[in-house]
Amino acid sequence: MRALAAASPHFSISLDPSTGDSQDDGWLELLANGLTFDLTGLAPGPAGDVSPTAHSFGVRQDFDPAAHQAILIKPGPHLVAGSAMFPVVRTLAMIAANLTRLDGAQAVAWHPARALSEASFFRRSVLEWIEGGVFPGLGLAALVPSDDGGLQSEGLALFTGQELRLRPDVVPDRAEGSKTALRLLNWLVEHGAITQSFMFTGPSGEALQLEPVENSSIVEVWRGSH
Repeated sequence: MRALAAASPHFSISLDPSTGDSQDDGWLELLANGLTFDLTGLAPGPAGDVSPTAHSFGVRQDFDPAAHQAILIKPGPHLVAGSAMFPVVRTLAMIAANLTRLDGAQAVAWHPARALSEASFFRRSVLEWIEGGVFPGLGLAALVPSDDGGLQSEGLALFTGQELRLRPDVVPDRAEGSKTALRLLNWLVEHGAITQSFMFTGPSGEALQLEPVENSSIVEVWRGSH
């Protein structure tokens, strides 16, 4: 970690207890964009806990998180009240992406989306987003089939306060529905929560109606007309 931080232009170690008299090994404080984050689970301390995951992206089928040492990064104590603020979450994702450069890094578990991503897939998609690319809707969020044949996002609410739900008429098949959903995820992350109904143009030029429902916790989407 010291070598990675020293070589990185993206973050630094702002506090390293193991270099002093403290016995609090396995913990570091990282600084990025003026914000501090706690990194735990480093040897010789105990490994971090990995919450159960439900979605995997690029991870081999036989991968077992329990067979690996997990390190955990989270906002520092002074950021607890603002841990869901967009700049904090975006910086957290950026640091996590850079931590995949550690020797032996295999995967990243992004708990808000219950997603497990292969290390290089996570790094590439997140850093491309940080540099101005599209939001990594598969990794920092996930898409879940609903019982009625539609699709719903998981994890978007961390960025916008709302999840996305596509009605069945917007999901003629899983591939087309996912393409539409990913485009909408990117737009919503860029523009933030929506508070009123409006029309959106889908990937094939189709008209889509977007409307906040369920006390604005869900953005529901169905086919409309201009």
